[in-house]
Amino acid sequence: MIKLCSQRTALHSLLATLCVLGAIAHAQPAQPPAAAAEEPSTTILSDTLHYDDIKRESTFTGKVVMTRGFLTMNADVLQMREDKDGNQFGEATMKSDKLVLIRQLRPENFEVLEGVGQRAEYDGKNETFDLIGKAVVSRYICGKHFDTVSGQQVRYNQKTDVYQAFSGPNSANADGRVRSVAQPKARTEAAVAECKARQDNVPPTPAAKPTGKARP
Repeated sequence: MIKLCSQRTALHSLLATLCVLGAIAHAQPAQPPAAAAEEPSTTILSDTLHYDDIKRESTFTGKVVMTRGFLTMNADVLQMREDKDGNQFGEATMKSDKLVLIRQLRPENFEVLEGVGQRAEYDGKNETFDLIGKAVVSRYICGKHFDTVSGQQVRYNQKTDVYQAFSGPNSANADGRVRSVAQPKARTEAAVAECKARQDNVPPTPAAKPTGKARP
């Protein structure tokens, strides 16, 4: 097991962002106007939806695609429930050998953050988010792979600002252990600066020249 405390890395940012799964609204209850103005809307596409108002449970099945701002999640099944105290719990799973995919764009840093696992779980009461089974969290800058943490399980605790990676027989790594690869901060900053400079120097697309031929 690896336990990393209070590190403001991009991988940490992804795990923090993933916690928005717990904030997904149920199909029926309306949000207060103030919350709607501050938070991006959530869209969930699926083949079917089953909503139980009494149990406060929602189940989305079939090619589930959840988008919230720059966050996208792909799964076969997404189950959400809320307890009597208002705590929210969620689980995303796949019915095939494919993995749940959660992708976060960070355009301000030219980054794409991705997390995959056989399932993803959110516990609103304890404020934890888990990627479980062949879990991998990676960061890309300008399309190039930079940092990765992988294992059987990766957990982020929103209360303590800590994330953990656990080894086990269902690890993403062949030896069952946790593996963490991080690039030096200087290299990361240089990549962001290079990408920004490249973007700023992109020449404008030339306008199409008239052919001078009359249209029939």
